[in-house]
Amino acid sequence: MRRSYDALVTGLHDSTHSDGDEEYAMALVVNLPKQDKPHRNDVLVAAGQAVVATVLDPRAADNPEFARWYGKRIRKITRRARNIAWERVQDVPGVTVTHGTASVRAFVPAPVHATDPRVDKLQIGGTDLPFDEYQGSSQGICGVFIDTSLKMSLGKATAQVGHATMLFAASRPYSEVEAWATAGFPLTVREVSHEEFIAEASRADAVVVHDAGFTEVAPGSATVVAVPRGADT
Repeated sequence: MRRSYDALVTGLHDSTHSDGDEEYAMALVVNLPKQDKPHRNDVLVAAGQAVVATVLDPRAADNPEFARWYGKRIRKITRRARNIAWERVQDVPGVTVTHGTASVRAFVPAPVHATDPRVDKLQIGGTDLPFDEYQGSSQGICGVFIDTSLKMSLGKATAQVGHATMLFAASRPYSEVEAWATAGFPLTVREVSHEEFIAEASRADAVVVHDAGFTEVAPGSATVVAVPRGADT
């Protein structure tokens, strides 16, 4: 995993990107059956874990398909699947995480025009789930907070949580990230008021995600924040 971690950190700190650089997309697919729908919070946690597990996948050390995206500009796009469509995308390179009631697969980033057709044909709309006050476990090495005043859809929020866990991993020393990975990337996600969000974002160790503004929110909006936390807090 060390090589994928180093490549992630180097790529995120590369200041040579230009508007002419090829853009890559990381697809997230949420398993949304018609019955027994997952809790919204479980989806958000699973998405954050799936993204960080994919970007730190040890296969990047030896498999060009996993490694060629490092240093590229990356967008994240959330789609939904169920039944046979969900089963088919398991063969597309990536990582599936199941957390509580939810399963989410994050895929190895690919050029926007070259998304695998098994993923590309899945619907982006219809991914929303209502806020049901279920906020899951209080345990997690990383805590992610979402600003509810922005009223982001579930699809948008899952992408933002994925941004946060990726940036969080790149912001921490390798020894901490290695321990986090060994533990299975324990993570909490909280959807909080704007005031609580600002308080968390003001911490010196906070990693704040500012959205590019392609959808739903204004460019530069602070959408989510990731902070380190004790495993039992």
